[in-house]
Amino acid sequence: MEDKSIFKSWVPKWAIIIILFVCLLHSMILLGVYTSNVTYAASFLDIEPEDLQYAMCVTYGTLLATILIEGRFSSFFPAKNYLMAVYSLIGITIVTSAYITNFSVFLLMRVAEGILMALPVITIRQLLIEQFNTKNAIIIGFSFYYGSLLLSTPFIMNIAVWFLDHYDWKYMLYVSGGLQVLNVFLILVTFRGHRITKKIPLYQIDWMSYFLVLISILCGAYFFVYAEKKYWFQSSEMVLMLMISLITGGLFIFKERLVKRPSFDFEVIKYANLRIGFLLFFLFYISRATLSLCHSAMFSIWNWDPSRVAGVQYINGLGNVIGLILAAFFLMKSVSTKIIFMIGFTLIAIFHFWFTFLFVPDIALSDIIVPYILQGIGVGFLFVPLILFTTSSVPANMAVSSGIVGVSGRFWGSTIGFCIMQNAMVFLNKKHFLKLSQFVTGENPEAQNTIASTTQSFIAKGYSADNANVLAMKKLFGTISKQSTLLADMEIYTIVGYGLVVLIILIACNQHLRQTMTLVKSKIWIG
Repeated sequence: MEDKSIFKSWVPKWAIIIILFVCLLHSMILLGVYTSNVTYAASFLDIEPEDLQYAMCVTYGTLLATILIEGRFSSFFPAKNYLMAVYSLIGITIVTSAYITNFSVFLLMRVAEGILMALPVITIRQLLIEQFNTKNAIIIGFSFYYGSLLLSTPFIMNIAVWFLDHYDWKYMLYVSGGLQVLNVFLILVTFRGHRITKKIPLYQIDWMSYFLVLISILCGAYFFVYAEKKYWFQSSEMVLMLMISLITGGLFIFKERLVKRPSFDFEVIKYANLRIGFLLFFLFYISRATLSLCHSAMFSIWNWDPSRVAGVQYINGLGNVIGLILAAFFLMKSVSTKIIFMIGFTLIAIFHFWFTFLFVPDIALSDIIVPYILQGIGVGFLFVPLILFTTSSVPANMAVSSGIVGVSGRFWGSTIGFCIMQNAMVFLNKKHFLKLSQFVTGENPEAQNTIASTTQSFIAKGYSADNANVLAMKKLFGTISKQSTLLADMEIYTIVGYGLVVLIILIACNQHLRQTMTLVKSKIWIG
């Protein structure tokens, strides 16, 4: 792909890089616009938080599947017309979402958004990577782009809170859609209409493989998101979804192994770095999933308002920036990959052990700043090195397949991480609630005195004796519920912390981790 033939001669190189970065950031909008305020978005659509989580999985899962066939579309159309059409459709889709309140239609829109997210990715990234000729430039480019995606949730959440305070939710979607107009304008002004790849007929698209893997991903995600709510294998619906996912996934693998030119090259799995990278991404995203428990405690236990929680996430974002800068420095100095991974996971482990002691009924912001920043540093420190490590050891002709493996690690890590945290919270919360309730319902003098004094306080406020007693019991069990949640959070954070310690030891003992990564030679940027 020759960038010299696609950009107009008057466009300077620095402007080309900025324009391509701006065009790539549409992913930030599509992934963050609903996750930025789950509670409001769920109430706006009259759905449960699990439904919104599944909608996010639909978008990311569709993106993952579409990477298989994206190259066929980008090869058939001239780049300029192709990108302008895609970004126009993205804008229309986002604005249309503002008028959808039916969840089924909303899911269809998320499928469309997932497809549209994937279509420009490889073309834009390939054009962007062609602008860098040194290892350090590639590292800086990676850090800037993936750092932007990493910071998308706190950034968009703060914008969402501001919009909800001053305008209707729809206006945020209007602005998000309007930003796609900027992409169209930039491409119109700076791109030439030349074809930059050999034209491949669209009838060569492997639609069968695409639909098999898409169905497998969506059904698998449905199973993990709703399994706890529908009691796992007690639900025939859950059994059916899991069976469909396994069957279609098996058929996809069987078909790809038989055809001469597969959409996904399974030979890519023979590279040890890619297998290890997939596993580390998977575990990395599971360890990141615990941060949602911290945010939940801010809302439900510490009673912080949304604007404060949104502001607090900038602290974590600051940690991300520090981690990205440190990681870039380590990569430029060719520090061992093993050392980078050990430091990153150690920081996240320290966060978990530290925060275990911070799950208390009330807390000051100053108490959580240091561990909260440490988690951000650990995430930022690992993110780019993991992407480079996973893809850089694979030959260029397997770039798309290696990218799919990297995206798969992040997708299934976040999806199964949500499932694990959801089930762990329900199980542990119930266990601690039943245990603590025994001290209230029994003949515990201290509990009886608490109930009596609380009842008297309600009577003093004008309530009847019966109503006061009911309110006192409700208040007491509310306190027990909060305490159960805090104990469950502490237990989960402790378990994850010890799990990360085991992972760090395994990384230290692993003999397959390469000392450095050849970035310029491989020219791979997928994920």
